[in-house]
Amino acid sequence: MKRKINGNDLLEIGYHPGKILGAALDLVEDRFDELPVKEVLLLMKALAKEPECFTDHEVLAELAAAMIEESLIEPEISLKAEKGDYTVYGSAYIEEGARKQMDIAMRLPVTVAGALMPDAHQGYGLPIGGVLATKNAIIPYGVGVDIGCRMALSVFDISESHFYANEASFKRELIAHTKFGAGHGFHGQYKADHEVLEREEFKLTPFIKNLHDKAYSQLGSSGGGNHFVEWGIIEFEKRDEFLGIEKGKYLALLTHSGSRGLGATLAGYYTKLAKSLCKLPAEAANLAYLDLNSEAGQEYWLAMNLAGDYASACHEVIHDKLTRAIGAEVLAKVENHHNFAWKEMWNGEEVIVHRKGATPAGKGVMGIIPGSMTAPGFLVRGKGEAAAIHSASHGAGRQMSRSKAIKNISREEMRGILKAHEVTLIGAGLDEAPMAYKDINLVMEAQTALVEVVARFTPKIVRMADDGSRED
Repeated sequence: MKRKINGNDLLEIGYHPGKILGAALDLVEDRFDELPVKEVLLLMKALAKEPECFTDHEVLAELAAAMIEESLIEPEISLKAEKGDYTVYGSAYIEEGARKQMDIAMRLPVTVAGALMPDAHQGYGLPIGGVLATKNAIIPYGVGVDIGCRMALSVFDISESHFYANEASFKRELIAHTKFGAGHGFHGQYKADHEVLEREEFKLTPFIKNLHDKAYSQLGSSGGGNHFVEWGIIEFEKRDEFLGIEKGKYLALLTHSGSRGLGATLAGYYTKLAKSLCKLPAEAANLAYLDLNSEAGQEYWLAMNLAGDYASACHEVIHDKLTRAIGAEVLAKVENHHNFAWKEMWNGEEVIVHRKGATPAGKGVMGIIPGSMTAPGFLVRGKGEAAAIHSASHGAGRQMSRSKAIKNISREEMRGILKAHEVTLIGAGLDEAPMAYKDINLVMEAQTALVEVVARFTPKIVRMADDGSRED
C-alpha cells in the first residue's frame, strides 16, 4: 500500500501548524494522491519556499494565494533588534543552522539568557542542545515534542564476568520485557499500572482526558526514534561517596525514552495554541510562547509536568520489570530529564529555563550523558556553571540528519562497527547508526567546565525500535 503524506512530512519541508498546513494536506490527498511521494514533497517544498511562483498554477494557485496573504499579516510581537549574548560550548562541532536558531531565540522579548551545548544541532524553534531562560513565559517548542524525555540508570550487584557468562539470558529478558515503536503499547493483562495514571491533571480538560487511554496502553513502552533500553558495563575508577558505590565494574541498565504519544499530542496542541495567541515574525514562529499568568500558560505548565512524570513512570516500569527478571539488587539509581522547563533563580529573579535536549547540571546534580550504541556514556555530576545556565549536553548529538544517514551508511558498515565494539543490537534503522552521531569524547572534552565524570558506561546489548521509526 502506498504511503500517505502526513503533517510531519510537510512540517519538515517548511510548513507550520495552522490553516495552511491543513489546506495543503487536503490538497495533496485530493489532487496528488496518485503521484510518487517524493515528487509531491518536492513540489510542496517549492510552494512553501516561493508561493508567488505558483499564483497561476492550475492546482496550487488558490493555496499559493492564501500563503501569500498569510505572510503579509503583520506580526503583533516584534523581536529585539539585537540578540543577547550567549555562551557556546564546543563551537567547532555545531552547525550553522543551530546557531541561527539560537540567535533568533535570543531576540525574543521574553528572553533573559541562553546557552548552546556541544551536542547542539538544528531542530524546530529552539535548537536541540539549546538552553533558554525566559521571563514568565513558556515556549512549547522550546520544551520539545517529546516532553520530559529522560535517561535512567540502574546499577546492579552483578559482576562483569557474570554478565558475559549469561549474556544470552540477559538478551532474552531484554526482548521479553520491552516494547518499541511508534504507536506500540500493551493490552489486557500485559498493561502496567502506576499512580501517575490517577493524577488529577488527566481531568484538567476534555482534550487531556481523552489521552488517558493511550497513556495507559503505552505505559512502560519506549517508542521509536533514538530511544533505547540497553545492558552495559559501568566502571567506577574510585569509590563514589554520594552513591555509596565501591571502585569496580558492575552490570547496569540504561534507558532513554520520553512521554510517548501523550507528550507528542500535548506538544502539538499547545504549540498550535501558542501560535494562535503569540504572533511572532515568520523566522520566530516556532518560538511562540504562552504567558504563565494566562489560563493557557498555566494549563500547558500542568500538562507538561504531567507528561514529564508520566515519562518517569515509563522508566520505572521498565527498570522494575527487568530488575525482577534478573533477580538483582539495585545498588544505585540515577535519572535526569531534558525537553522540559524549570522554574529557577537567575540573577536574583525567577525565570523559566527551557532545556531542549540539554541536561540539568546544577552543582552536585547527577546526570547521564550517553554516547551512541557503540560509544561510551558517562555518569556525571554537575558543577553549576552559570554561563551554561547550570546545564550540559544530553548526549553526543547528531552530525548527520536521519535522511543523510540512511543515504550514506550501509548495513555492512553498521554491522562492522557493532562487531568491532562487541555490541549486540536488537532493532534500529540506519538513521540511528553510530556514525550518524558526533564523537562523544570530543563533546565531553568541550564541557569539562560543566560536569565531572563519575563513571563510564559501555553498551553491550542494545534494543531500539525495529524500523528506527520516530516517536508518535
